[in-house]
Amino acid sequence: MPPLATAENVDTEAGKTWSIANQIAQLITADLKTTTSFIVADSSDVRVPSYPEVTAPAFAQWRAARAKFLLSGFVNARKDGRLTVGCYLYDVQSGREVARQGFAVTPNEWRRAAHRCADTAFVKVTGNPPQFDSRIAYVTQSGRDEQAVKRLAIMDFDGANHAYLTSGDSIVLSPKWSPKGNEIAYTSYAGGDLQVRIFDVAANRERPLLASGRESFGPTYSPDGRTVAFSMSTAGNTDVFTVGAGGGYPRQLTNSPAIDTGPSYSPDGKLIAFVSDRSGSPQLYVMNSDGSNQRRISFGRGVYGSPAWSPDGERIAFTKVEGALSRIGTMATNGADERIITGGPNDEQPTWSPGGSRILFQRQDPGNRRMGLASAPADGGEARQILTPQEATDPSWAERQE
Repeated sequence: MPPLATAENVDTEAGKTWSIANQIAQLITADLKTTTSFIVADSSDVRVPSYPEVTAPAFAQWRAARAKFLLSGFVNARKDGRLTVGCYLYDVQSGREVARQGFAVTPNEWRRAAHRCADTAFVKVTGNPPQFDSRIAYVTQSGRDEQAVKRLAIMDFDGANHAYLTSGDSIVLSPKWSPKGNEIAYTSYAGGDLQVRIFDVAANRERPLLASGRESFGPTYSPDGRTVAFSMSTAGNTDVFTVGAGGGYPRQLTNSPAIDTGPSYSPDGKLIAFVSDRSGSPQLYVMNSDGSNQRRISFGRGVYGSPAWSPDGERIAFTKVEGALSRIGTMATNGADERIITGGPNDEQPTWSPGGSRILFQRQDPGNRRMGLASAPADGGEARQILTPQEATDPSWAERQE
């Protein structure tokens, strides 16, 4: 991953094109290093490619650096004030181009262009969905106990471009991105009652999901974005319901005398995982998306919660609480092959990366008791902290598509 080239070093509102080109290369490298799929070869002793070499690489020097792939590119200023960012992926051994992408962005949007270039390589080499051009929605908290202020916030997956969406006038919980990454369904205490609301990120406006005043919470979108599943309390009982994403009359899916919460759709939309205490303690269940064929899938010791279906549909992530220990695990969709992937002691609320290679979750520091975010490889491994301006909980990770 050498520095990107530029045909002419031009001043822009985000700096000179040569500087932007170097920053894009550094960000692409950082993106690729967050996965277990790439080892970025040391190119410090290799001559930096000239602008003409972007489309005609000197493959011999990259073979000498023991590189299997070369991700090269350029940044050029346009007459309309925007930048053209071009990315080219080459197979070094065969000396052929295997992918290319070009983007026209404003100078201040160079970070997104970098993430999309990294996705070009990630998708082509691994065959997995893109994951770097993605965003995280979460709940940010300042203050403690009765003085706590909770706000809905979003940021790029690496913590950049942080923004607050709500003012903090009411407590917010459990945000979930829509499949297109343009809306967020979340739980609000606006008006003093639990209520599912929908926030349109581009338009910067929100609305209640339901016209009725019944208590609703814990929403999630169906894969096609047309339906929202959530929990609602009626006559002292809590069940899972669905309704059109634009609102309407809710359809009840569960009707046990237990507490049924935490719905999560399978990627094909045919199944819903949820949590129920109908067996005596909270456990994971799966049902068809119309509510039929409800069956328990978790049978281990402890309490299970917050199911999240993997993007490939093969596994379900969850929170498992045993005594004072709370950790993140995954299991096959029939409950087999349970694996605990984090060490705790206070890890909760898992959400998958868009490509499914990592799981993001909330973690409480056992020392200062501060709530924050961390991610770990989906098959287990070292967890990495994700820095946020304030305390953070309830993450939701989604690809950007707009």
